Amino acid sequence: MEGLYARESSTLGRAVQIGVASGRVISVSFPETPPTDADADHPLLDRVFDYLDGAEDHFDDVTVALTVPTEQRTVLEAVRNVPYGETVDVTRLARLAGLDDEDGDDLETVRTALRANPVPLFIPDHRISGPGATPAAVAERLRDLES
Repeated sequence: MEGLYARESSTLGRAVQIGVASGRVISVSFPETPPTDADADHPLLDRVFDYLDGAEDHFDDVTVALTVPTEQRTVLEAVRNVPYGETVDVTRLARLAGLDDEDGDDLETVRTALRANPVPLFIPDHRISGPGATPAAVAERLRDLES
């Protein structure tokens, strides 16, 4: 199932949209309303909505396609290792990614990777207290769901 999928979420007060190509998730966003050309029926959206209804899901088995520079990929892969229900700061994430948490350039790499995250939720940048691709209100709601 390839294409664009979206569904309105009353839990988030906006839609959840995923893009899938070659069996991999290539994008996740949270538009105000679902695009008219998006299909609402996809098994992964079913899982997302179960999660939004309170079912614990780590989404660590979801195959994502990352087309980001290697240093950012390392950071985003480390984000996937932050456990469900936990929140870490940017310096902790830098250490998890094997970077120097006292080096300004390394910390900027972490921040840049988080902002460029193409698949928030599946790479759960809402678990990082810092900049991310997930809109702030959505990130806060997702953290609340996991606590």
